[in-house]
Amino acid sequence: MAQQPDTVTRILDTAEVLFAERGFAETSLRHITSKAKVNLAAVNYHFGSKKALIQAVFARYLDPFTVRFHAALDELEARHAGGVIPLEALLETMARSVLEVPAERHSLKVFMRLLGLAYSQAQGHLRRYIQEEYGSVFTRFTELVRLATPDLPDAERFWRLHFMLGTVIFTLSGLDALRDIAEKDYGERVNVRDLVRRLRPVVVAAMNAPLPEPAPAQREVG
Repeated sequence: MAQQPDTVTRILDTAEVLFAERGFAETSLRHITSKAKVNLAAVNYHFGSKKALIQAVFARYLDPFTVRFHAALDELEARHAGGVIPLEALLETMARSVLEVPAERHSLKVFMRLLGLAYSQAQGHLRRYIQEEYGSVFTRFTELVRLATPDLPDAERFWRLHFMLGTVIFTLSGLDALRDIAEKDYGERVNVRDLVRRLRPVVVAAMNAPLPEPAPAQREVG
């Protein structure tokens, strides 16, 4: 007989799926406890609050991701012996680290939806938590990207990184629908790694695209 997951695992498994499907504000603790078949006292005992539960859901993904990503960046820096790491190598390493983590938990789709929520619905406590607990790896990656794109102004690099992140999150969180369309309309069967292989040159090209033309000066109305 398969062993039943413990209470904490059951709460976290249920919460992350419901958060990914409904969002943070729309998912109540009572809905989580009903689906997880536990009582509200169990959530309060193990987590203390909905805020702490949200943070624990992210920690299950971001803890192993941070460890893997730091180790992967260590390898890249050693391989390039203090030189500038090419942008494509940085993006490939990040993608590989992202793909390795969800296999330990739920699907890649859930992970990407949670990341999307961290941007679109994150309350102040979640932004602070992610910055305090995981900011070091993202700061390290951003600095390596800065060295790889010396001609980009800092503000432009900021926007392009977030455009890239939005593209990746949208694509991977909608993976099932995109695969269905590709198979139905184009006769292609693609797995996640095929998709990342196609996505990589697009985001690299976006990061290396020419700077936009300056906005035309607006004429004052007298």
